[in-house]
Amino acid sequence: MTGPDTPDASERPLDAGSSEPLHLQLRGHLRAQILNHSLPPGTSLPSEAQLQVRYGVSRSVVRQALGALTDEGLIERGRGRGSTVAPRREHHRLVHRTSGLSAQLGSTGATVGTEVLSLTLQDADASTAVLGSDQVLALERLRTADGVPIAVIHTWLPAPTFSDLTAEELRDASLHATLGEKFGVRITSGRRQIRAVPGDEDLLRLLQLEASSPVLLLEGTSFDQDGRPVEVFSTWHHPDHVVFDIDIQQEPSAPRGLAGPTSSLASDNPDTIADRARQLGAELLRFADGLSSADR
Repeated sequence: MTGPDTPDASERPLDAGSSEPLHLQLRGHLRAQILNHSLPPGTSLPSEAQLQVRYGVSRSVVRQALGALTDEGLIERGRGRGSTVAPRREHHRLVHRTSGLSAQLGSTGATVGTEVLSLTLQDADASTAVLGSDQVLALERLRTADGVPIAVIHTWLPAPTFSDLTAEELRDASLHATLGEKFGVRITSGRRQIRAVPGDEDLLRLLQLEASSPVLLLEGTSFDQDGRPVEVFSTWHHPDHVVFDIDIQQEPSAPRGLAGPTSSLASDNPDTIADRARQLGAELLRFADGLSSADR
């Protein structure tokens, strides 16, 4: 006989014949549900006895799995109150803003750390040609928030412009703030792309992720106050600790009757809008003259 806590063996996600120990399988199954929000923060987990029955394992297997999840900070266990999913240690990044990750995290009260992994001079290639320089400064950094690794950042800068930049200046510092203070450069616009990608061995080691874990990649080019490209970057974010936020706004609509099906004042440049306004003015005058003639 089966019930909510006793699914058929074919439905159980654990494999007794696998080389992976059962406690690691159970830990992985529960961990996946926590990370994909099937078990959101604050949710009470089934009791140890219920987990035993549900997954067909011993009490020691359940306790080992729950202990590992506790050590990861994914669940909280209390005597007499069972286990609950712990609050997520998430940091939110507003990807539609020009401010960098360091500034955004700092504004939330998080303790931000930056380790410079390397700063070298390289020849420009197809990916950095937009910077308009034969050589570029290649900067690699590891960023932490409250002591937890959350991002690996690769940045390329035009070498002639920023040749005096040093690794020491960027340790535990914001690159954008340093560019503003030392070179008078302000990041005012840019282009961004987001995608999920597999992490390589070095990247997963730096972010303290398990093998085959996906990461969130934000790529882009940033422009200064004069419209010049000043950086190309790729930032790989820890998928469990960083959330991308995007503000959504309604697109402006043209006044009724002022734009036909093939035109939009909202997307036209000022000269086009001015020409269209003059045309509309002339049409209104002709219409008014016609009304006057009809009254005579």
